[in-house]
Amino acid sequence: MKKTAEDICPVCGVNKLIGDICSGCGLPKDICSCAAIEKETAQKIKVTITKAKFKKLVTIISGVEKNSIERVAKQLKQALACGGTVKNDEIILQGDHGAKIKQLLVKIGYPEENISILKK
Repeated sequence: MKKTAEDICPVCGVNKLIGDICSGCGLPKDICSCAAIEKETAQKIKVTITKAKFKKLVTIISGVEKNSIERVAKQLKQALACGGTVKNDEIILQGDHGAKIKQLLVKIGYPEENISILKK
């Protein structure tokens, strides 16, 4: 069964069960809190800055939930004005963004104490 735009909660992307009720959190779509609940229960986010092909620096973010990884990657790429991709449940951003990435992840809503930055 193919999902239509009417079947999906516009806030979190989870299917609605009844009318305007989000199946993820059980609240109306206007006050859907799936994203906030996910971020509060988030696992450790590990940010690694390393060299890739041709000695170019990349920032690799792992530990973001699978159901929101695409959305977080898009927000980070727009905020940092860089290219990137999602592979193997990791966000790979072009360039060294060690100075700004923690602030952006906190701004998106992840707890600061769950974010660790490593440089290789």
